[in-house]
Amino acid sequence: MRERSLRTGEQAAPLSIGKYPTAVERVAALSTPRSDLWVKRDDRTHEVYGGNKVRKLEFLLADALARGVTRVVTVGAAGSHHVLATTYFGTHAGLEVEAVLVPQPRTAHVIDVLRADVAQGLRPFPVTSWGAVPWATMQRIVRGASFIQVGGSSVVGSMGYVSAARELAGQIRDGVLPEPDVCVVALGSGGTAAGLAAGFEVEGLRTRVVGVCVSPPAWALRWRSRWLARACAHRVGARATREAIDARLATDGRFMGGGYGHAIAAGDDATRVADAAAGLILDPTYTAKAFASALWHVRARRGRHILYWHTLSSAPMAPLLEGAPSHGSLAKPLRALAL
Repeated sequence: MRERSLRTGEQAAPLSIGKYPTAVERVAALSTPRSDLWVKRDDRTHEVYGGNKVRKLEFLLADALARGVTRVVTVGAAGSHHVLATTYFGTHAGLEVEAVLVPQPRTAHVIDVLRADVAQGLRPFPVTSWGAVPWATMQRIVRGASFIQVGGSSVVGSMGYVSAARELAGQIRDGVLPEPDVCVVALGSGGTAAGLAAGFEVEGLRTRVVGVCVSPPAWALRWRSRWLARACAHRVGARATREAIDARLATDGRFMGGGYGHAIAAGDDATRVADAAAGLILDPTYTAKAFASALWHVRARRGRHILYWHTLSSAPMAPLLEGAPSHGSLAKPLRALAL
């Protein structure tokens, strides 16, 4: 059933999609006497397709439905987890989902995500570069689609991670984990890091957020995420100053490598370590770079308690690939997205 239309300034109650609270685990094998490593398992937010996009989409899809929207369009790279999550959860909510897709380096995972997009009902619009995205997106909007920001990182979507920060604060109060000094998370479109920073500020935690940049320019990611954090804090009535948010949210650009989708040696090492020591599966685009930064924070003793927020779905891809076309049978413009 469609919700009523929202009045200006109202926020729709989020959809109930994910399973919360997600677990927090101490990684003893990677901890030291002076700095211990914890993991927040947002890879398990949903049994079919988890990860950080679930929390954002609970707010974004509720907002779309409350406004009477029937079709949404978003943007992402060929292997975008956001596009796949939006397609899966959006279609299950009764929405038509479109996406403007741009190329990224070819990996088996990127190809599987692209195939799963099609299998789950995405209507894709491939373009050759990020420079072509605005025009292609505007064409979809003028044809009646409602826009969802890249990565779901609007103020509405980022509220999912304000709620996540509050969830963590509750786990701290319940003694599940000590209050982290640092929370390390991948920083792409900025919404996850921003929501966490705003939520920690609202909850009065001392925890600082370090967003690990996965694409250049780092200064733009820093500006965007801090702006979002201030906007989220203000949305829930907190008077977070620019100075407070700047102190709360830092960025780490040392693990960017060749840019979005390009693996780095430190990320490859982090992937092997994460699997062996914690049973975590990482991807080269986001989580390998973020986990490499988390390991550095532990080894450099940049806090007594380090929390790594795991954002990649750990659910098997097989169910999403049922009935999916082979890579070779995709239309040529789609195949060309994986360079």
